[in-house]
Amino acid sequence: MKETFQKGDKKIHSFLVKAQDVAHFEQEAVHDVCATFTLAREIEWATRLFVLDMLEKGEEGIGSHLNIEHLSPALVGSEVNIEAEYLGVKEREILCSFIVKVNERIVAKGTTGQKILQKEKLNKIFNRLSE
Repeated sequence: MKETFQKGDKKIHSFLVKAQDVAHFEQEAVHDVCATFTLAREIEWATRLFVLDMLEKGEEGIGSHLNIEHLSPALVGSEVNIEAEYLGVKEREILCSFIVKVNERIVAKGTTGQKILQKEKLNKIFNRLSE
């Protein structure tokens, strides 16, 4: 793993909330706002942007934790901005914090971790689980 970043470095990812991004349970939409699980996907991508720049040949990242404090709704049609901040590496785990906003309003905040492993090791783990 390349040590490319310093604590406090940031990456920005934005997305537009679409109708398919709302929570649906038993085929019915709950609210016309961005679902927490949609935020989770987009947050994972925002913090993975660090991972992509740090991977060396033969390595891959795998999520180790995602903590989201969902504070405010993002309506369908809203542009959501995720600011991911690099916190550092601990035992080959890339740690980040994030803040999610619509304009200046905070929608969510939290932390993520992505462990960096050799692809070969990951494949062995996956194969062992599928036996």
